[in-house]
Amino acid sequence: MARRKMMRRTRSLVTSAAVLALAVAGLVMTPMTAYAAAPTVVSLTFDDGHADQMAAAQTLDALGLKGTFFVTSGVVNTPNYFTLDQVRALSAAGHEIGGHTVTHPDLTTLPTDEATRQVCNDRVNLSNWGFRVTSFAYPFASANATTETIARNCGYNSARGLGDIRTRFSCGTCAVGESMPPADPYYTAAPDQVENTWTLADLQRSVTQAENGTGGWVQLTFHHIANNPSDPITISPTLFNQFANWLKTRPATTTIRTVDQVIGGTVKPLVNGPAVPPPGSGNLVKNPSFDTLTNGLPQCWQQGGYGTNTPTFSMVNQGRTGRAAQIVMRNYANGDAKWLPSLDLGGCSPAGTAGHTYNLGMWYKSTVPTQFAVYYRSGIGAWTYWTSSPWFAAATTFQKASWTTPALPQGASGISFGLNIFSNGTLTTDDAEMFDVATAPPPTTPPAGSNLVQNAGLETAGTGTLPQCFQTAGFGTNTPVYTTLTTGAHSGTRAVRLQMTGYTSGDSKLLPSLDAGSCAPPATAGKTYSLRAWYTSTASTQFAVYYRNSAGTWVYWTSSPWLAPTTTYSQASFTTPALPAGATAISFGLNLFSNGTLVTDDYAMYDTVGAPAL
Repeated sequence: MARRKMMRRTRSLVTSAAVLALAVAGLVMTPMTAYAAAPTVVSLTFDDGHADQMAAAQTLDALGLKGTFFVTSGVVNTPNYFTLDQVRALSAAGHEIGGHTVTHPDLTTLPTDEATRQVCNDRVNLSNWGFRVTSFAYPFASANATTETIARNCGYNSARGLGDIRTRFSCGTCAVGESMPPADPYYTAAPDQVENTWTLADLQRSVTQAENGTGGWVQLTFHHIANNPSDPITISPTLFNQFANWLKTRPATTTIRTVDQVIGGTVKPLVNGPAVPPPGSGNLVKNPSFDTLTNGLPQCWQQGGYGTNTPTFSMVNQGRTGRAAQIVMRNYANGDAKWLPSLDLGGCSPAGTAGHTYNLGMWYKSTVPTQFAVYYRSGIGAWTYWTSSPWFAAATTFQKASWTTPALPQGASGISFGLNIFSNGTLTTDDAEMFDVATAPPPTTPPAGSNLVQNAGLETAGTGTLPQCFQTAGFGTNTPVYTTLTTGAHSGTRAVRLQMTGYTSGDSKLLPSLDAGSCAPPATAGKTYSLRAWYTSTASTQFAVYYRNSAGTWVYWTSSPWLAPTTTYSQASFTTPALPAGATAISFGLNLFSNGTLVTDDYAMYDTVGAPAL
């Protein structure tokens, strides 16, 4: 919720005739009582419902001043945001509670039904908690004619923008104050949001330039009130206290009022947003290939993340199909970043049914490991982190990450997920999918005779010194060293050498990555498979074989008979027993279980039905 707000274009004012027409329709209230020359009204507004805004509320209470707190209802009672008791305490002290959507999306990027749910249901949530709700603020100050109509139809008396009143930071030719009543009550003009670059003089100037000019209404917008100078939308409690105390001393022609006190009007009836369609069948992800853009961003997708890091989000044309979404991570200390379906009320986020499990899929390229981070929606629209998948290996070409979730918790109605990046590097994602396991299409069956091992010849480099889609594994007391050879391969230009020293117990081996589906060879329960690899070795070796079970966990399965040492390349082969019920993939590798040297190349795994002859 703490993303930097976007400044909206300067708007031309509607004509006085239009204002009169709105007033007749009951949409613009009677102007406030006339003031002396250049009267100025200041409204202190606070966006999002950050818990640290209570520091500002304490200052206002001590001075007898009242503010307007625009609350994002979907984050109430979540960490770092207001509790419901705190919102009730603000209201009881005389502060206004306004609407700010349920989950804080950019409304202009949403389908109309979803934008309507966000605005209307937020007002319903707040009203059901007992608050008088007449004022609204657009998240990111992002609005257009459609969102203004939505705010009006949802029963609000006004809606605030940003960036259309003069500051030293922007809009130097703008008015020094909004008119009263506003020419457009559903996009009221306000200065830029207050940021950490603002000084006491800047805050004071926003008031005195109106007092010394044409007067009018000055709405100041605050986010965090805390001692955190590195956050661009934070000012210190000391600075806020200094400004509030200064405001208290202004002449009688300058007054401090809530937004509702400025706009006036009755509380209009509540309006519920459109119902969310029930979960359908097929791929539940909307705009799965990122190809539909709104304002340059993929429709129905948002940027997510946390922690101390610097991610750069962008769209690239070199996708698996069409466009793709990319993240470049720099300055990583902790946390992550990811693209994920919008955390909304159902217009974009995939619908889910409590108790069901879901197959998640996404194609990716990455210079570092990645994993699915998964969230669910419940209650009034609050989103909660749920779980993460196992890691998927770095990949220089597009690979498919696949994972099946646990059963969706009770009360949950939606899911959002994305592959994340949690170290410095680059991650590119494309072609997302989510299927209810109960209705998921059967997996694609590879053509008969297909080698199911990816990067079978070890030719494509992966992360570090290992080939893409391969990893090392082992156990016991021994010292293995792996080296990618660029000469002496069985075919192509690469093979991998394992040198074992210090052997006491256990083994070590190179095998296809034990992952959730992007690299591990797919397999079908009940079938048998022909495993093959070319090798040279100074010691005996054998295949060690694993399978991935229905829970997504890899388990040791079986081993082949021993294979004799050989100084020239020989092909090792082994036919497995029938794959156990519930198994979905196999991984295998030739191992060393004594001191010596083993070189492997050209792995293969075939369904025994249709396998080529040895």
